[in-house]
Amino acid sequence: MEKIKNRTKIYNMTLMAMMAAVMCILGPLSIPIGAVPISFTNLVIYFAVMLIGTKYGTVSYILYMLIGIFGLPVFSGYSGGMAKLMGPTGGYIIGFIFMALISGFFINISKGKKSIVIIGMIIGTIIAYAFGTAWFVFIAKCGIIYALAICVLPFILGDLVKILIAVFLGSYIKKQIIKAGIL
Repeated sequence: MEKIKNRTKIYNMTLMAMMAAVMCILGPLSIPIGAVPISFTNLVIYFAVMLIGTKYGTVSYILYMLIGIFGLPVFSGYSGGMAKLMGPTGGYIIGFIFMALISGFFINISKGKKSIVIIGMIIGTIIAYAFGTAWFVFIAKCGIIYALAICVLPFILGDLVKILIAVFLGSYIKKQIIKAGIL
């Protein structure tokens, strides 16, 4: 029995490390469009919670975040370090933790209904937007309307597309992984 528990722990740690590695690969890829770049980090977070669950998906994001905070260039634009967390996009980095938790919660209660998962991911994204925008207002010393115009509005459509990709492709991938006996 102890051997099975240890194997499961190692398996779960491996899944978290793999998802954190995917975040480290795709997170730096960004499209600079202003003060806040288009990033693929949230897409990988959606996939992580879809594929390995709320707990392990969130922990994999936190691992990625810590790797970046400790200086490896895994954040958007191949940046890293504490300065990134304290900079104008730092609130989004923190907000993504809550996005993962909320998205995962809705995945858990969805009973396979994609509409519930989509709603959960939208709510999680709104919370991440709230953290990020509030921090941006604080750091940039600007008004909320200005911050929303440059930090939220340009990203809504793209983030909705990322959510749809994660929900539909993620569901398919998870079914295939389960079918293959990997999960």
